[in-house]
Amino acid sequence: MTATPPTFLDVDGARIAVRHSPGATPGIVWLGGYKSDMLGTKAETLSEWAAKEALAFLRHDYSGHGESGGAFADGTISTWLSQSLAVFRHFTRGDQILVGSSMGAWIALRMVQELRKAGENRIAGLVLLAPAPDFTRELVEPVLTEAQKRDLSEKGFFEEPSDYSAEPYIYTRALIEDGRNNRVMTGPIDTHCPVHILQGLADADVPSSHALKLVSLLPADDVTLSLIPDGDHRLSRPQDLDMLMRSVSDMVERSK
Repeated sequence: MTATPPTFLDVDGARIAVRHSPGATPGIVWLGGYKSDMLGTKAETLSEWAAKEALAFLRHDYSGHGESGGAFADGTISTWLSQSLAVFRHFTRGDQILVGSSMGAWIALRMVQELRKAGENRIAGLVLLAPAPDFTRELVEPVLTEAQKRDLSEKGFFEEPSDYSAEPYIYTRALIEDGRNNRVMTGPIDTHCPVHILQGLADADVPSSHALKLVSLLPADDVTLSLIPDGDHRLSRPQDLDMLMRSVSDMVERSK
């Protein structure tokens, strides 16, 4: 099936590709991971489910990802957060549930902070898959090799092979430095909404200990942690997708 063409929103000079299906609230907002796009298995499955439920569904590609403009290497958490907030504010009305995968969970948590700061309390729930908040500081920086440190210093970036693409992952000095300014795992996190975390115990990219640390920093909110013994980072198998749909459906029911 060929995807319908996206619409585009200009955000600070970047042409951001967006797909938005209007419907009932709470709407569902998908936030993808690092170097992923909005036509991945989880986003597509969620889109089909939202359509059947007649719920609004919103997704976009960050700059340098998928169908959006801009260079991937120019992106930072602040850049992608700003784009996500602009898309959210432009396309959504009423309560929304944020569904964030990997880096998208970090973007989701930062969106909650920024929206609440602006007095926009419209987040009815969070569903976070293999969440990777603060991954630059918590997961990348501690294991940098001397060669990678040298590349960051001399070239401004280093590359790593990807298990998910022929293209390597690129980590820039700007991304890592900006990541320090967007950390959320420095103390208690108040989301003021229920949170459901799905984490695979066979995740080779984001260890389950990271999800457990995140749970420990959510003392004020109703948090559910679902550990999937044989789940990997993608969580895209049929049984994983089924759990995702059930988690989002439960969140929708709770917000009514």
